[in-house]
This record gives sequence, structure tokens and C-alpha cells, in this order.
Amino acid sequence: MARLRKKACIALFLFTLFVFGTMMGLKTLKSSDGFPDLAPGFELIPMIGGKMDRRSVPQDTAVSPAQAQPARNTKVVLSNSSPEGTVFYDVHIFYYIWYGTPHMDGKYMHWDHLLVPHWDPKIAASYPRGRHMPPEDIGASFYPELNPYSSRDPDVLESHMEQIGASAAGVLVVSWYPPGIADDNGEPTEDVVPAVLDAAYRHNLKVAFHMQPYRGRNDQTVHDNIKYIIDRYGDHGAFYKYKTSTGKSLPLFYIYDSYLTPPESWAELLTSSGAHSLRGSAYDAMFIALVVEERHKHDILSGGFDGMYTYFASNGFSFGSSHQNWKAIKAFCDGNNLIFIPSVGPGYIDTSVRPWNNHNTRNRVNGRYYETALQAAQSARPEIVTITSFNEWHEGTQIERAVPRKTVTRLYLDYQPHGPEHYLELTRRWAEQFNKEKEQWLM
Repeated sequence: MARLRKKACIALFLFTLFVFGTMMGLKTLKSSDGFPDLAPGFELIPMIGGKMDRRSVPQDTAVSPAQAQPARNTKVVLSNSSPEGTVFYDVHIFYYIWYGTPHMDGKYMHWDHLLVPHWDPKIAASYPRGRHMPPEDIGASFYPELNPYSSRDPDVLESHMEQIGASAAGVLVVSWYPPGIADDNGEPTEDVVPAVLDAAYRHNLKVAFHMQPYRGRNDQTVHDNIKYIIDRYGDHGAFYKYKTSTGKSLPLFYIYDSYLTPPESWAELLTSSGAHSLRGSAYDAMFIALVVEERHKHDILSGGFDGMYTYFASNGFSFGSSHQNWKAIKAFCDGNNLIFIPSVGPGYIDTSVRPWNNHNTRNRVNGRYYETALQAAQSARPEIVTITSFNEWHEGTQIERAVPRKTVTRLYLDYQPHGPEHYLELTRRWAEQFNKEKEQWLM
């Protein structure tokens, strides 16, 4: 009997040990973040104790005083439904309207992009010159599912808005030049903007403006450009406005290559004491500058900007585009009441238009490069993230649907083994996760 009791005690002790060990093991398990196979160092970090000073809100989203608690209303404030599902107004995506075809525009535009020569004549002599010859040979390393298209084609615009809605990005940032002005490889595109706004509105998307550099651009001409855009489009239902912590709803403008203009000149436009200041006027807005070099942080601050973005999708290409610097840039912005908006992309390859630039190529690795970039952005806890890009085909940063293509002279890259929607789906999955995390750190 004593021997039996001893065995029973041992069995009870072992069972208790097993239960205790099982419970401790379960406590060590991490819940899935939706990206189980990311590169080391980019796991989701619990969002605790942070506060958001501003809110990203579309113009026509009303929030009552009873909805003031962030934990309850983040999704209401930052998102809305499109025909393709929920979209998030804190996810912005760069969008280009410079493409043309003979059928719609009388000639190919941008698909026939020039092969840009290297600035060093000795290096340039080693590479081909000339232009691409669409539709078989286009100025891109991937081939669009829609084939070389016109940005003026209503069916193309409708497809693009459907794809952007499917990606869950809520704001398309249109590359913009003043009337009568174009980039070096195309024609003026300002006349396309009304159709883009109308198409975006049908899909419950918003439109912001990406102010491009042009000959003679300075603080005074940008002053006139801002007035033109707000006067012409400010009342459109798709015109994006950002709600500040003080409750104001202001347009938001991205200023590409802002460093080309001295900060002293920007201060004339963007500080209250400037000679032709927009501050406090009917044309006041949120102005976001491009940070490329580290010193640009201080120039952006002294120039009177409201924040900075990084644009380039090539990790390591510049100080601003290097993922490892984003937390430090965010800390600088937080300390100076600026917005930090990191830009992420699925990869980078521009050798179809800059054949000498292979060293800046970033392989997509079937989406893993994109996932790593998205998580790097999220770990910095930004208010807004930008996607580079929806359709910058020349630089291979597009998430637009692409298909395999082989011609007599070209073999194009593609998204295989995944389908044409792969990067749209990755963007949606991340955007949903991003907003779930924001609900936690806004508490």
C-alpha cells in the first residue's frame, strides 16, 4: 500500500510538472503579425504609450465630439469604404499621369522613354543611346497588364482606381506640373487632373498633389501654383485634406526635390513672417519636403515645412531612403513638431531608362523586399506612409498589375510565381495590419 501511495505521488508530481511546463511554453508564443517570414530585425513591436499629435482625415469625414476617444474611432477617422473594400487615408500612393498612346494622344508618351546618358562622357560611351519603340519595346523592365496605355483613357483611369482601392491605399498622390509645363519626356498633363479626381471620387479615394520641379520653380511660382490648385480643385469631393491637432482641415502637398530651392526662399512662403506667406491665409496647407541628405532635415525645419518624406524605393540609395535611418528621422521630426512620412516600394530597377544604374537595383525577391520595407516603416510609428509607387514603370517601383511578356528583343520581368495582383494584395494586408497597430499606439 505504501508503495502504491508513493507511485501515486510521483505520478501526481509529474502531471503537475507537465501542466506547468505547458502553460509556460504557451506564454512564450507570439501571435502572428501577418508577415511570418520577414527578415530578422523587422518583427512587429508592441505599440505602447505613444501619442499622435495630428490626425490624417479626409475633408468630408466628420467626427463628432462624442467620438473623440482614439481607441474607439481610429478606423472611422482614418478609413472609409470604397467599392473594392475599406481604404485607409493614412496610406498614400504616388501616381503618374504622363503616359500616352497614338490612339488617345497621337503618339506614345513615356513608354518610348529616352535612354538617359550618364553624365560622364567616358561612361556614357559604353552604353546604348536612343529611345524605346513601343509597344514591343517599352521604357520599363516590367510589362503592364493593360499594355502601354494612355493616362487620358477613361477605362484605364477606372481600372487604376479599382486597383488602388483593392490595395487599400486611400490617397493617390498625383505627379503635377503647372499648365503648359511638362517633364522632359512627355507633354503637359494638367488637363488630366479633373478626370483623375472624378474617377477617384467614384471609388471613395482622395487625391493629393506631388509638386514636381520645373525650370524657374521658386517660392513665388509655387505660391501661384498652390493658389491655382486650391482655387480649381479645393471644393472637389476627392480633394484630400489633412486634419491637424487644432481641428483645421488643410490641403497637403508633397514638394519633390525641395532641396533645389534654398531654405531662406521657402521661408518667404512657409513662415508667418515671410514676404508672401501662405500661413493663416485661405491657401494655407501642409507642405511636405523631400529629405535626401541628412543636412536636409535642418533645411526643411528652417524653411518652414510641416514635415518630410523619403520617396525613393531603393534602400541605401540616400540617407532618407535608408530604412535604418527612419527611427532617427522620426525622432527629429517629433522633437520639432514635424510629420515624418517614410516611403516604401516593392523594389527598384531603372536600367531600362538609365542602363548604367544597375548598382541601385533592388530585387523584389517575390515580395520579401516590399514586406521588409513596410515593416521598417511601421516600426517607426509614422502617421502616414507613402507607397512608391502605383505606376512609375520606368523605375520598376510599380504595384500596378503586371504580366509576363517576351518579344523578339525583350524578356520582361514579372511577378511570378505570384499573380498580377500580388503587390496589391500585399499592400492591403499590410495596410490593415498598420491600422490595427495604430489603434493600439493611439490609446
